[in-house]
Amino acid sequence: QVDARNIDGSTPLCDACASGSVECVKVLLSHGAKVNPPLYTASPLHEACMNGSPECVQLLIDVGANLEAHDCHFGTPLHVACAREHLDCAKLLLKAGANVNAAKLHETALHHAAKARNADLVEMLVEFGGDVYARDNRGKKPSDYARSGGPAARCFEYYERTPRSLRQLCRVTVRRAAGRGAPHTIPQLDIPPRLIRYLSYN
Repeated sequence: QVDARNIDGSTPLCDACASGSVECVKVLLSHGAKVNPPLYTASPLHEACMNGSPECVQLLIDVGANLEAHDCHFGTPLHVACAREHLDCAKLLLKAGANVNAAKLHETALHHAAKARNADLVEMLVEFGGDVYARDNRGKKPSDYARSGGPAARCFEYYERTPRSLRQLCRVTVRRAAGRGAPHTIPQLDIPPRLIRYLSYN
């Protein structure tokens, strides 16, 4: 059975994603493996993000993986990608419409980026609308977890004192309104190609 569970409750698709085996993922999907199996543990998309396999992540997104699947240990796939500092995976999720401010115990992807002290990740999340003022269940902002004087901390200092541009706010608003359909809806808008590229983060 293509969706048989192992002793941990994972399916073959979960295991294939965990190992980063693109060919196995393709074979399982072609034989009807469920991309969103009812699980109490990490979903296939969580596993792909944990492993840092952008190819597997894209395959799962293309067949309708739940971008907001919530695991009690890890949160959403975006949380996992950011905690593991897999920028490519995180960007694929965000471009596909993942909620940049989704929270687990009020902790967002930006909190994970701050704890990882990854300035590139911080910048990307803010570009996609990440809230630098979000507070976790301890009442702390992402910047409270960044090492003082480090690149990530300097990013937060800049973003906390500098309002986002109207252009950036418009992009975030349009994409939020489009939701998961943004990658397909935005290219069809009757606007100049330059704006299409900007809204698509290309």
